[in-house]
Amino acid sequence: MVRGGKEETSGLIGDQPWAGARLVQPYWGPGRGREKRGFRKEAAETHARTAGDGDGWPDGVWFVELAPVEDPEDVPEAVLAALGARETKLRGAAAEELRALTDRGGDDPLERLAEHCSRRRMLLLLDNCEHVIGAAAHLAERLLTHCPGVRILATSREPLGVPGEFLRPVEPLPDPVALRLLDDRGAAARPGFSVAADPAAAAEICRRLDGLPLAIELAAARLRLLTPRQIADRLDDRFKLLTGGARTVLPRQQTLRAVVDWSWELLDEPERAVLRRLSVFAGGCDLEAAEAVCAGADDDVDVADAMATLVDKSLVVAAPGPAGDMRYRLLETVGEYAAERLAEAEADADADAGGDRAATEHRHLVHYRELARTTEPLLRGHGQRAAADRIATEYENLRSALRRAVATRDAHEALCLVHSLGWYWHMQDLRAESRHWSDAAAGLGPDPFLPPHTPAEPVHERLVDSPPPYSGEVLAEGWRALHLVRLASRDQTNTDWDSPEVREQVAGVLATYRPGLPQTCRTPASLWIYAVMIAGDPGLLKRVVDATIDTARELGYRWELASGLQLRANILANRADWAGDASRDADESLALFRELGDDWGCAEALSARAESREKRGDYDLSAQDYLAAIEHAERLGAKAQVTVLRVRMAGSLVESGRIEEAERILTDTLTTTVRFANESVPAARMFLASVYGRTGRIPEAREQIRFLREEFAMGAFAVFDVFLLSTTAWLDNKEGKYEDALRLAREAAGAVRHPLAMMVAPYMPALYLLTAAVARLGLGGPERAYEAARLVGAYRAQLPAGHVPVSSEREDAAHTEEGARAALGDAAYEAAYAEGGGLSLEEATALI
Repeated sequence: MVRGGKEETSGLIGDQPWAGARLVQPYWGPGRGREKRGFRKEAAETHARTAGDGDGWPDGVWFVELAPVEDPEDVPEAVLAALGARETKLRGAAAEELRALTDRGGDDPLERLAEHCSRRRMLLLLDNCEHVIGAAAHLAERLLTHCPGVRILATSREPLGVPGEFLRPVEPLPDPVALRLLDDRGAAARPGFSVAADPAAAAEICRRLDGLPLAIELAAARLRLLTPRQIADRLDDRFKLLTGGARTVLPRQQTLRAVVDWSWELLDEPERAVLRRLSVFAGGCDLEAAEAVCAGADDDVDVADAMATLVDKSLVVAAPGPAGDMRYRLLETVGEYAAERLAEAEADADADAGGDRAATEHRHLVHYRELARTTEPLLRGHGQRAAADRIATEYENLRSALRRAVATRDAHEALCLVHSLGWYWHMQDLRAESRHWSDAAAGLGPDPFLPPHTPAEPVHERLVDSPPPYSGEVLAEGWRALHLVRLASRDQTNTDWDSPEVREQVAGVLATYRPGLPQTCRTPASLWIYAVMIAGDPGLLKRVVDATIDTARELGYRWELASGLQLRANILANRADWAGDASRDADESLALFRELGDDWGCAEALSARAESREKRGDYDLSAQDYLAAIEHAERLGAKAQVTVLRVRMAGSLVESGRIEEAERILTDTLTTTVRFANESVPAARMFLASVYGRTGRIPEAREQIRFLREEFAMGAFAVFDVFLLSTTAWLDNKEGKYEDALRLAREAAGAVRHPLAMMVAPYMPALYLLTAAVARLGLGGPERAYEAARLVGAYRAQLPAGHVPVSSEREDAAHTEEGARAALGDAAYEAAYAEGGGLSLEEATALI
């Protein structure tokens, strides 16, 4: 049953607390006529059952339609006429007494009405009060004061404002009810129609029409001509699309525009100004924002007062926000209408509101730029969760401000917004957003890393420390930092890091910055470390990180010091012989972040320590650190960080023998992680392929590799290539495809020597020697067993100092050594092993 029957109204009427109230006011916005009809019917029946001493309403339940009444002074006469007309009476006594009373000419109609009702027990339903709201309120107050047996149910788009009134706002139709209405009315318009044929389009129609019954009915009427998808795709022009309602309804209900026009005409000019200006918001706003944006410089609009009226008239929806404060939004239909009105005011050069849209949009931009700028420092340390939640709540407004800054080519505003949101994007792993907006803003100004290169001067002030406009070295540093954000956000775009374009940019960064500059301790200039890593010079990388930490200590930048220590711990953890130093840095970083109350930093420091423990083979302790890191990230609400940490923990669990637990984590990650750019996805697939391979499920392992090849372009990122080739060759050996494994090992031997790959995975060249040894042995024969023994000797000799092999590596080494020794005998094996151990890496690689 569609809304309007008892199924949907019983929860609204039923045993509600207003059953004993004398004036009940359900109120709703435009487009809900069906709800009103069902509501008043149910209300009348409920009151008839529950009122009085079980006798209901002995003097009747009366319905008064006020829509045709144009003059407020005629409201009492309209009620008198309804009470005296048998055909409009729902239930009650005869009207002869009233006719006798009304024949007494010259009396005040309100006095006559009060006198008639004073001795009766009756329910009066006043429908469509909004356009005569004052007169209806006066009438209701008079009857309630002088007629103790009278109760009133009044429907309106705003409260009557009478003492003792029980207000009941009516929400839009719930999704299932809206879909049933569309299904029912659609089948009436086009026999055989069902929302089940295209549920996604049907749901989009109901959602974008805000669950408004009239709008849904008008959309259903269009099904005679269009499919649901065509209707959904045309809703940006809904006022032209949704016309042609039933001829039997009031003219104001025959088109969607007429419905909203009716509400607009009931507003005074300050209310209209605020409503049309509210259309610039995206995702709602709080009262502070509304007052900042909707108060024009040249008008005297009381925004808070107008907002209260618009809420009462159901044109603005008010509801508590995530932080407990009230937030305000427009239904999409009302928002589209208000935006049209704002555009009309802009276009009308003779209107008092001429230029209103540009001015309103600029106020919106300034307000949200300042919100982002002043919130950015709060994202570090105590209160960062509240700051992150604030950004998340206002994110659509912030994106809207960014769009306006870019569209109007306001470079300084765009710079400020990108700088202000950069750390939030990083914390929430919103790399696509970071990349998109930094690219857009970069198009508004110079590229500071193109020749000729100008060395950066020391800059202590951050761009977000003050609002725009900017000048001098602060502005220059702002452009440099923006392009560093662009560079850092490209690490998951399948960028060819060896391309001339990237190499030119990296060269520009290295020519511009030098270790120890104060700005390079702080975000976003600290991102120049990406250029250093891409350059592939381990010595320079170490010098830069050391200088960053030393400078932060000297300048007293405690958060920056903690961040630099955490970064150095991550870099050192890639080398097993440096793992102890990594743990010390991670411990100091963790202590600082704990003092600062920074959950994000604590999670990253714990993750760095966990990684260093992995390199030492302390897998149980590593998993414990990852679990503690996850708890910090969950407190912050950093879902992407939680996912990454869970995948890393699964890697430690695999090595500690908890394979089933690790598999559950990895499969859950791949099931629930929908954002392609999340860095947890490739790691989860790689770890899961390893789990499948170890447990004999080779086809499942290969499927994960296939997904990786499809999702991430080969040849774009050398380190990714190294791991992918390694896992594929390992699986080939598992399946006895030894020639394929050798081919991949040869291919990987070149990629693994890439400087960036050598920094991140210095043990990989030796690992490929072991892969080739397994393949040589598998091909069979004494000669190949001899080659396998030499490769095992070379593998062990080339391993970095302190390297602790993972379980699959240990198994492959033991298997190859045992097989080659059995094939050759102990003496011949030892000789071949020793020969391989004396080879250089280049000589050993030639054996593959």
